[in-house]
Amino acid sequence: MRGKFLKFLIVFYLINNCNSIFSQVLTNRADTDISILDSLAANGIIFGTGKKNPEIVLSPGQAIELLQRFYKPQQWKSQMDPFREALGQLIFKATNPVFDSTASFLKSYPIDSLRVPWDQFYIWEPIRVKVSASRPDESNGPASLISIPDSVKTISQNDSLGIDTLRQQGFTAKRLPLTATDTTIMVIIDTLKEVRSAYADFPFRYYSMPYQGDSLKVAVNMLLNYLELRDSSLINITGISDRKTQIWMNSASDRMVRYWLNNDLNDSVTVWIGAPARNTIGLYLEHGVSFRRPVFQGYISDARINVEAQDKTTLQDIQKIYTKSQFWKYRTETSFAMNQGLVANWVKGGESSISTALDITGYAEYNNKPMLLSSSNFARLKYGLIASGEKGIRKNLDLLETNSKLNHKAFGKFDFSGIMLFKTQIARGYNYPNDSVPVSKFMNPAILTLGIGLDYKPNKTTSFNFSPFSYKGTFVPDTATIDQTKYGIPADRRSKNEPGASFMFTNEFRPVKNVTITNRLQLFTNYINNPQNIDVDWEMILVANLNWFTDVRLNTHLIFDDDTKTPVKGSDGVDKKTARIQFKEILGFSFVFRF
Repeated sequence: MRGKFLKFLIVFYLINNCNSIFSQVLTNRADTDISILDSLAANGIIFGTGKKNPEIVLSPGQAIELLQRFYKPQQWKSQMDPFREALGQLIFKATNPVFDSTASFLKSYPIDSLRVPWDQFYIWEPIRVKVSASRPDESNGPASLISIPDSVKTISQNDSLGIDTLRQQGFTAKRLPLTATDTTIMVIIDTLKEVRSAYADFPFRYYSMPYQGDSLKVAVNMLLNYLELRDSSLINITGISDRKTQIWMNSASDRMVRYWLNNDLNDSVTVWIGAPARNTIGLYLEHGVSFRRPVFQGYISDARINVEAQDKTTLQDIQKIYTKSQFWKYRTETSFAMNQGLVANWVKGGESSISTALDITGYAEYNNKPMLLSSSNFARLKYGLIASGEKGIRKNLDLLETNSKLNHKAFGKFDFSGIMLFKTQIARGYNYPNDSVPVSKFMNPAILTLGIGLDYKPNKTTSFNFSPFSYKGTFVPDTATIDQTKYGIPADRRSKNEPGASFMFTNEFRPVKNVTITNRLQLFTNYINNPQNIDVDWEMILVANLNWFTDVRLNTHLIFDDDTKTPVKGSDGVDKKTARIQFKEILGFSFVFRF
């Protein structure tokens, strides 16, 4: 709109100039031009080169509001720009109480009242026990005294009842008559995850572990002392000569600055200025200074040595510490075992053999406490070969599986859970000695199990998972090569779908320090077809560590599936197919690599 108006004025100006050529009225062209320019400037259409900047006056609130608008991230090329960070610090300092007020509040706050006794984090239960003591010898003293041999008087600190010590020293009920006395003791039966304080002004929802109140008090006092030591102020010292000497007011610094104090006659005396403590300035007179004015001064008053103070210390900028929650944890374990046997001219018979077994397992654990989410996942590959006699190399171990579980906190030690299990193999398998017809290969068969239910974790190494809404699918896509009926799939189908319920149990047990026993048990029942026939998949791994890279490993795997049929001869000599227990066991030394 302003542009159109400007064009109109220019056209109007040209028309007037053209009219003046043919007009008989004489006008002053310079006056006309000045009046037009003044009119344009008065309406804000053009600006003179000498326009003065307006005086801007802001209140503290208006200044904060203006800087907050500038601080918005969408206006900056980089959110980490130093100028933007400095503006953010300025806004924070202006909109928050000064540190002295915060420190005064924290020092006067009754933090000790936020403590929760450690014994409130446990559930205690009384137990009645019988404590045995030797009967008194009435001939040696009153009945209230109990006679105990000197060899039995030393009781271990951990065995306050002395039961183990009495047994180790051979005392029995026959040798030392005992009397039983009922005693009630309190024992811990469980640990609480959420404990609240009886303090009326307790500011937190709950504590999750003991001594959190003590840790809070130590952390607050630590930071208050740290900020007081770190706090610094730059002070300028000046006098008649207007020469400035800078010193830092910092309780952590013992630096002294030399300063010449001059009078109106330009006489000077040397003093040392420093900050021996927080909010304290120290003035120290130079040693050997005389205040007596000499009789003949001459040019002595003009002779002085000016030494500039050299400050070699600099204050470093505080570096921000960025923390990132680590929700995922990964680890991998690889074991390789090799067994070899040589037989030559052995009268009792036998044949040479060599076998290898490779077991690679990768774990991924997710734990998001704020979202109450957790997940445990692992993928595993087992593959082994054997060569014996003149039969060549054959496969004797092949498994590819994944196991995933996603949990959301429900109540107590129960979680809502979803599971996904998948199993297959990677190479062709045969029923030796028949090596012409394969019975399995990659993704033939492939078994997928999905389930939704509850997961119970009594401790970190044990899990019970029950999924009443589950699905189990068995797939054999290549029915031209693989006989799908071996896995319970009808002859005219390539898959079998079973709705049902699944149960999964996992446990890791350490009977001794270097021995670990891991059990994984999976059960499944079909709601529609023979629910009483339960599919079983149980694997046990026993590992005894010899050193950091070698262990002895026993691996057993038991499978029973009512739908998986194997040929067997009946009592009448006729071949039949029936479900039987499948079992595999491997024992040997392994080289282990963990990363």
